[in-house]
This record gives sequence, structure tokens and C-alpha cells, in this order.
Amino acid sequence: MNFEIQSESGVEIIAPLARRLDASVAAVFKQEVLSFIQQGKNSILLDFSHVEFIDSSCLGALVSILKTLSGRGDLALCALNSNIQNMFKLTRMDRIFIIGSDRAAALKLMLG
Repeated sequence: MNFEIQSESGVEIIAPLARRLDASVAAVFKQEVLSFIQQGKNSILLDFSHVEFIDSSCLGALVSILKTLSGRGDLALCALNSNIQNMFKLTRMDRIFIIGSDRAAALKLMLG
């Protein structure tokens, strides 16, 4: 799986370049993000600007990543399209995750 990776203000910005994050890539996606955490990078912003669709397996991977970071860092999401935003609202995950409209908004929420 390919990613675009940048660092800004101590935050690792990871942008999956896949159009779909579904069961076929969820485990690889999760492992890739967890590898950053294992390297001590505990502030992570996932930029979904290239992603058009996620399914419940990806949502489960995101929850697992969030649990791994619990108390040690932050996980934020940005650039969710309207379908993905609706999924987060329906599952009430929008109350659990830090979600910004774009990178700048998400970074502002993370860094205060």
C-alpha cells in the first residue's frame, strides 16, 4: 500500500494513496500506521483526501490504532468526503476521533 508521508510540527501526516480502504487492505493499512507508532511517532494525522470509500474493516482498524495510542499520543483524521463523514456520524465515531476539514484544521485541533 502506498502512502504520502510528511511531518509538520511534530505530527506525522500519513495520506493513504488508495481510493478504497476496505477489507482487502485494512490489515496492511493498520500495520503501516502501527509501524509509525512503534517508531515513537505518537501524533498522527491521517489525510483521507485520496480516499473515496472506507468500510467497517477500515473503521475497525482506525479504532484499533486509536486504542494503541491511548494515553500516549493523538490520532486525527482530515479530508473526509461526505460519504465517509456520514459513516462516522451514523456510527457516532465522529465523537471519538479528532476530525478536521483539511490538514490545517486538523493540525490546529491537535496542537491547540
